[in-house]
Amino acid sequence: MRELIRTNDPVKISWLVALLADSAIETLVLDTHSSIVEGSIGAIPRRIVVADEDLAAARRLMREAGEDYFED
Repeated sequence: MRELIRTNDPVKISWLVALLADSAIETLVLDTHSSIVEGSIGAIPRRIVVADEDLAAARRLMREAGEDYFED
């Protein structure tokens, strides 16, 4: 699994998961429980990860949707 993006924005997370699901790219949202434990104040960003073989396609979809920030 490779990290695609890290964010505190629940709308962006929902949008990205839906965008990738529409293209049959499975995602996993990490750190959700940690974020809840700290009171959802945004101190711990949630990470969206995809399978290694889906990383290039996921990044391409994000770029096409106008989202071009990635961490390596």
